[in-house]
Parts: sequence; structure tokens; C-alpha cells
Amino acid sequence: MQILVWVFEVLFISSLVGVFPLSLAETTSPGVCSEADRAALLAFKAKIVKDTTGILSSWIGRDCCGGDWEGVQCNPAGRVTTLALQGPVKDSSMYMKGTLSSSLGSLPFLQVLVISGMKLITGPIPDSFSKLTRLTQLVLEDNSLRGNIPSGLGLLSHLQTLSLAGNHLKGPVPPSLGNLRNLGMINLGRNSLSGPIPASLKNLHLLQSFDLSFNSLSGFIPEFIGQFRNITFIDLSNNQLSAHLPISMFNLVSLSYLSLSHNQLTGTIPEQVGNLKSLTSLSLSSNKFIGHIPASISRLQNLWSLNLSRNGFSDPLPDVSNRGIPSLLSIDLSFNNLSLGTVPKWITDRQLSDVNLAGCKLRGSLPRFTRPDSLSSIDLSNNFLTGSISTFFTKMTSLQKVKLSNNLLKFDLSELKVPDGISSIDLHSNQVCGSLSSILNNRTSSFLEVIDVSNNLISGTIPEFSEGLNLKELNIGSNKIAGQIPSSISNLIELERLDVSRNLITGTIPMSLGRLANLHWLDLSINRLTGRIPTSLLGIKFMRHASFRANRLCGEIPQGRPYNIFPASAYAHNLCLCGKPMLPCRGKKQETSQ
Repeated sequence: MQILVWVFEVLFISSLVGVFPLSLAETTSPGVCSEADRAALLAFKAKIVKDTTGILSSWIGRDCCGGDWEGVQCNPAGRVTTLALQGPVKDSSMYMKGTLSSSLGSLPFLQVLVISGMKLITGPIPDSFSKLTRLTQLVLEDNSLRGNIPSGLGLLSHLQTLSLAGNHLKGPVPPSLGNLRNLGMINLGRNSLSGPIPASLKNLHLLQSFDLSFNSLSGFIPEFIGQFRNITFIDLSNNQLSAHLPISMFNLVSLSYLSLSHNQLTGTIPEQVGNLKSLTSLSLSSNKFIGHIPASISRLQNLWSLNLSRNGFSDPLPDVSNRGIPSLLSIDLSFNNLSLGTVPKWITDRQLSDVNLAGCKLRGSLPRFTRPDSLSSIDLSNNFLTGSISTFFTKMTSLQKVKLSNNLLKFDLSELKVPDGISSIDLHSNQVCGSLSSILNNRTSSFLEVIDVSNNLISGTIPEFSEGLNLKELNIGSNKIAGQIPSSISNLIELERLDVSRNLITGTIPMSLGRLANLHWLDLSINRLTGRIPTSLLGIKFMRHASFRANRLCGEIPQGRPYNIFPASAYAHNLCLCGKPMLPCRGKKQETSQ
């Protein structure tokens, strides 16, 4: 869903004229830059104590308008009009560290100010920014800014885009932002803002994109939201909003994306939802909605993503004909008060990519889909499905993730014929038997990242692991697996989570386990392991959880973080483990934590 949000916002931003120039080096033959503007930029640079992006290293020489100062553009009179510094959000090694200098408020001709993705720029948003009265775009996304949003930003009457998302801002949304009558986009998401949505925002009649998601906002969704006739994007998800949906919201005929998930909203979905004729994505998950899903939802001709999961919706489902919701690609009705029995034909007969019907009281054998080749993700967990699995994956050539956990499925792992491109298999808490070698062998796809077959009836031993596997999570706990942990476990170089607890595993913990540098979760508890805990595990720097409880281990616990500061319960019920956090080893004085 986050990818979907990103796509909508990128499309919106790119539609704004002059938001971000095509080339930050392009200018219209400016003159030599103003000495005052140059001084303001250098004062900003002085507040950045570390710059791994290398951008500011280009800020040398007398002329900040000559095209050599990266991110800076000027008008023909030599006054700075654009400062756009954008770091790659996904590359953690590229950042700026420091604070925002109030000197930027001394750039009177500035129209575009973008400082985003710099990660470690902290401190407050300077009050001096209220002096940038020519500003049309203010984007300070994905930094570490703190404090309140300055009320003075409400003086920037020409502002069209305001994004302060992805920081650590707190306090209320300033009512003064309601003065920004030219605003087309406001994004204050992914902060720690609190309080209600201010009534003054009703003045933002030109608003097209409204994002306050991932905050701690409370109160209700205001009725005035239905006045935003041009709005195409609303995301108020992951807050503490309550009460009913405002009926006015269903007048927004241009609305394309609506997410109100993870709030405390109550009541029913009004029949008027069918009026949102432009809607492509609707997410109301994780609220307190009740009643029936209205039949009018079938009138949403452009809807391709529908997520109503984790509410209190009850039977019956609307009777959706073949012509209803014709664009639907993804549906999630999981964890409501639905007792479907079988998957409705209007779902199985469609060309869908994602089907999520967890906890819908499905019974009988696994469903058959008319267009299995289109499916990329299936979640039918927490139901009462029975029988075998031998033909379920036939022709599912695009499947990437499958979750069938917490059912009554009974089959041998040798029957499991999964598509080559699958990345995640979750079959935990069923009645699956057989040997792990049926799914972990030299034919196992390199695309496979997650295997969870815990809490089943699997026996045999842990097979040898060949090179080239890209498993990140392997959970085989609570089975009847015997034998030893093979030293070839070290071939799982991408592994982050390993759980082999509650089995019959014997032998020693292999030294090679210490080569799994990405491992952060390890559970070897309740087995029959002997010998020592190898000191090679000290080489795993990011371990956050480890349990060696209830084995037959002996000797000194590795004396280095985090092993010597894990709780004693992680080592309890062994033969003779000693050293911090347990009792000192015999004849050895206990040392302080390293």
C-alpha cells in the first residue's frame, strides 16, 4: 500500500507546473549571484556538520548562480529562486547531518525550497521561513526535524505545495495553514502530530492531495472535507480518528484514492459510497465499522483495490454481478464477522492479483480460481479449510506470496508443487507431515525468502543447504524434526530469522552459524542440543533476540553483547551454562558487561 501511496503522490507532484525544474543546473542566463543570497546559502552550509551526499562540496567560488552550485537556481538578476536538495531515501549512507539555518529566511526571491531525504537534518523548522513570501513549493520531507510546525507558515500565501512528511514534528496542525488558499497539496504524514484536524482547513478550496497519515490525530473527520471538489487523494490512515464517516465525503466525484485505515471510525459505510465514481483505491481496514458492505460498491467502475479488513462487517456480502467493480484487482475482506463458507464466484471468477480472505470462516477444500495465472498473493489463513494441496497451485505462474496458516490442511510436503517465482510460503499451524527435504533441496528457487511451516507434524532431519539460496526467514519450530543442525546453515547468508524451537534436534550448535551476519532473531529452545554456545555467534552484530532455553548445553555463555545482557530466561533449563547473565563459571570471577 505504501508503494501505491507513493505512486499517487508522484503523479500529483509531477502534474504541478514548475514544482521541480527538469534540471537543477538549468538557468535563464542569470547574472552574478547576490552577495546577500550567497551569504545566506553559506550560512546554511555552515550548519551542516556532515554531508555524505557531496552536494555541498560544489558550493565554492563567488558565483552561486553560475550553475556550479548543485541544487541552486537563480533569476536573471542573480537572485536565488530555487534551492532543491534531494537525497536518496533508500540509501542510508547518503545524508546530511546538522540543522536548518534561519539564514534561509533571508532569500526573499526564493520560490522553491526542497530539502528532502537528508535523514539527519534535525532541530526545528526556523520561524524565519515565514518571510519567504514568494514561496510556492516547500518540501522538507524525510529528515529528522523536530518541534512544532511554525504557525508563521500560514503567511506564505502563494504556497501551492507543502510537505513536511517523514520527520519528528509534534503538536497540533496549526490553524494558520487554513490561510494558504492556493494550496494544492498538503502532506504532514509520518510525524507525531496530535489534536483535531483544524476547522480552518475548510478554506483550502483548491486542494487536490491531502495526507495527514501516520500521526496521532484525534477527533472526527470534518464535514467540510466534502467541499474539496478538486481533491483526488485523501490519506488520513494510522491516526486516532473516531465517529462516523461524514456523508459529504461521498460527494467527491474526482476522488481517486481514499485511505482511512487504522483509526477508530465507527458506524456503517453509507450507500452513497457508490457516488465516488473516480475511486481507484479504497482502504477502510482496522476500524470499528459494522453492518453490511453496501451493494452500491459494485457501481465503482474504476476501483481496483478494496481493503475492508479488520472491522465488524457482517453477512451477507453484496451480490456483485460480473459487471460490478469491473476493474477490481485486489480485495481484502479478512477478519470481519463474515461466515462465507466458500469463496464467492464473483471473486474466484475474476482476474485478480491479490485475494485476502483470512478469518472469513471458509470451509471445505481449497478454492479453485478461474484465472489462477493472474494471482500474485493469496491469504486464506485462519479458516477451516481441509484436504490436500496437490493441485491448488496449478497454473499459478505469477504467485509470489501464499498464506494458508491456521487451517485444517492435511498433506505431505512432497505434494507441495509451488511456482518457481514464489517468495513467501506460510503453512504454519496445520496438519502437514513429511520431510523438509521436499521443499529445501538443490531445486529450491532463489526467489524464495520466507518459509514458515511451524506447528505441524513434519519429521525427518534438517537438510543440507546449498549455495545460492536467499532465505530471509526460516521457521520450522514446533514439529518432530530430529537430527543435527547442518554446518551448511552458513550458506543462508541472507537469513534474518531462524526458529527451530520445540523439536527433537540433537548435536551441537554449529560454529558456522556465526557467519550469518544478518541474523537478528534466533530460537533454538526446547530441543536436545549439547555442548557449548559457540563464541562465533559474537560475530553476529545485529542480534536482537536469542533463546537457548531448555536444551542440554554447558559451558560459558559468550561474554560479549548482546549475549551477556540477554535475560537469564534465554539460557534457563540447561545442564551447566554459566557466565553472565547466569552465575559465574566455577573458578572464574564474573566480569562486568562489555
